Amino acid sequence: MKTFLITGASSGIGAATARLAVEAGYRVVLAARSTDKLERLAEELGGQDKAIAIACDVENYEDQQAMVEATLAAFGRIDVAFANAGIGASGAGTEHGDPENWRDMVLTNILGCALTAKVCLPEIRKNRGHFLLTGSRAGRLPFKGSVYGATKWAVTGYGYNLREELAGTGARVTLIEPGMVDTPFFDEPKPHALRAEDVARAVIYAVSQPAHVDVSEILILPTPEIGS
Repeated sequence: MKTFLITGASSGIGAATARLAVEAGYRVVLAARSTDKLERLAEELGGQDKAIAIACDVENYEDQQAMVEATLAAFGRIDVAFANAGIGASGAGTEHGDPENWRDMVLTNILGCALTAKVCLPEIRKNRGHFLLTGSRAGRLPFKGSVYGATKWAVTGYGYNLREELAGTGARVTLIEPGMVDTPFFDEPKPHALRAEDVARAVIYAVSQPAHVDVSEILILPTPEIGS
């Protein structure tokens, strides 16, 4: 049975992807900073035979190494890794932004993503597996003074670079680039946004393709409101 590792798995896109991955026949590894929600989700998904919860701060290289070690001890392999952990901006633009928040975004959204790739690539390469990165529409278009958007531009570029690194190995890389998603990422509900399940279905679509099909990028946007 194949193994699907997800960072940022405690809620939103990560949790929705975990549910669909188990439905698709994967064992799942749920990683996030806090394990409270992860452990409840792991039980929901069938317990230790199908899902395990691992505390991991993606900014920390040792945490990420330990995540992979625990995964291999439990399931013996990694076939899909989804670098999904990310944080958003606490203020608008540059002038009114918070430098500490910028630091956290850079370390989580960029460094964390690269570290997940570093620790998972030996398994992904060996198993001709799949590495996915959560980018954003904000990583394709300019937004006024957005440091968050800049981190997602970096994820987009890194995804392209990673694909070049794995060229010829049989392993695949997919950028998942949603527009606004109604998840705990935001402080208030976003009724006209995408749902986490919409993005999760795109992830499962990408990893479900035959070996000769490499889904490079999926840009997912909510349908514009009628009359807008």
